[in-house]
Amino acid sequence: MLIFPAIDLYEGKAVRLFKGDYAQMTVYNDDPVSVVQDFAAAGATHVHLVDLEGARTGDTPNFETVRKIKQESGLFCEIGGGVRSHEVIRRYLDAGIDRVILGTAAVTEPGFVESAVREHGDKIAVGVDIRDGYVAVKGWTEKSAMKAFEFCEKMQKIGVKTLICTDISRDGAMQGTNVELYRELSQRFCMNIVASGGVSSMDDVKRLTAMELYGAIVGKAYYTGAISLREAIEVAR
Repeated sequence: MLIFPAIDLYEGKAVRLFKGDYAQMTVYNDDPVSVVQDFAAAGATHVHLVDLEGARTGDTPNFETVRKIKQESGLFCEIGGGVRSHEVIRRYLDAGIDRVILGTAAVTEPGFVESAVREHGDKIAVGVDIRDGYVAVKGWTEKSAMKAFEFCEKMQKIGVKTLICTDISRDGAMQGTNVELYRELSQRFCMNIVASGGVSSMDDVKRLTAMELYGAIVGKAYYTGAISLREAIEVAR
């Protein structure tokens, strides 16, 4: 299993939200590039980036920070947050970003996902953010009418290879990850499943690794010291 240490970007800084609430934001570092360099020093090969401002606006206000992270770290970088046009996808990929994650647009414009996958293949991933069994959109600020598993089925039929699934109720809460959710996802679908939200202990890492998931995203637990990134990478390997 791959470990994806995460950086959420807001105004060029590395931050974390509590359960997706922008009003409950903690700034962890003013220099995200140095954070990624720390990831690399701990043995990380992949990094998960989210433009929190872009998630709300559909723009790319942290583009230069993202580009600099890729250039200076050389790690596999995936980026999500407000990717709602082919122009934004191409801009990221042209800058060397390895994978672009579609979220809100995957719910509101399934045709957009289909054309993006047709053009870029496995460089496109889809993020499914779940609140009360439904897919949340617009930076988790709205709950759609789309049931989560129905949405995943649609994405698989379109040809999406990687699905990043977040249980919003667990994100940033340090209450453990939703193991049953990821078990069901891995059993029902043939996509690469990435667990996100609530991975807060080495026990979580061990349980997800035993499930043979494709990957797990580690966010707040890294910043608070609850998880040693080096140890998590060794266990997942």
